[in-house]
Amino acid sequence: MTEWPNHGEAWREWRDAMGGHRMHHAWILAGKPGLGKRDFAAAAARELVAEPGIPQPEGDHPDILTLTYLPKDDKEEKKRAEGKSYEVKRNISVSQIRAMQHRLTTRPTLGSRRVIIVDPADDMERNASNALLKSLEEPPRGTYFLLVTHRPARLLPTIRSRCRMLRFPMLPAAQIETLLAREMPDADQAAREAAIAAAGGSLGAARTYIEQDLGPMAGLMRRILTEGDPQLALRGELSQAMGNRPDRARIQAMLELARSTVAQQARVANAANRMALVDTHAALVELAAQAPTYNFDPGLLVMETGGLLARAAEASERANV
Repeated sequence: MTEWPNHGEAWREWRDAMGGHRMHHAWILAGKPGLGKRDFAAAAARELVAEPGIPQPEGDHPDILTLTYLPKDDKEEKKRAEGKSYEVKRNISVSQIRAMQHRLTTRPTLGSRRVIIVDPADDMERNASNALLKSLEEPPRGTYFLLVTHRPARLLPTIRSRCRMLRFPMLPAAQIETLLAREMPDADQAAREAAIAAAGGSLGAARTYIEQDLGPMAGLMRRILTEGDPQLALRGELSQAMGNRPDRARIQAMLELARSTVAQQARVANAANRMALVDTHAALVELAAQAPTYNFDPGLLVMETGGLLARAAEASERANV
């Protein structure tokens, strides 16, 4: 497990709460993807369920239940059982929440506490969110919830109001460089530097950049954003770089790369151009939020992403006239 240098303040707040008179029963772990929130949730859950005199298992813990994306269908479930990579559903379903709630009618297995991790909580179905809210309103004794969240604003306000927030800061480039050199020593130095520049403070995004070989897409996105794409040629190249049958991880990585590319450009743009870039960034955030929910054709999704970048370029040209 990665030793995350950006978790110090979160651990201090968490352990202060554990040592207090009454531990809050529900927590939101908030921050952009790739900041180690999942690792923190797993480690914090183990600290919480551990009790003196009760041996704790090394592997899966019977009193820590994690709700995340399930395999897409029976075929993908078979792949998971065989230890192969598999496609997942787009959301955490209400049936998963109901099954968890059924578990809560029984006592914890080893001690007096159990932890429910929902990862990512901002990708729950609407009905799943409403069902979870009932458990947050009336939690069984000894039950605690950790909601890993990339976009807290997508959670129901009533869920947010019942949770305590832990925020995870972005990593400085030097720390990401150190961690990448340790974890991916065979990666090309130029690729690591490009990954750090595109990652926007997220170690996970930098890893994905290298693993998914996003360099060609990053270059095309920068060209569209600065040159425009009136003949759609660059968008065609972007679609080819994406591939014919990209999986969910590659699609999300492409969208995150586009958002990060626009954010970088906005930081150095003049005031006249910055507003168009801010609007484009907001549109990309919305598109990334919709992508897991709607059945977008990957090719059309890439073209839509490229179109947003091209419109930002056109708006910048108009602002400079």
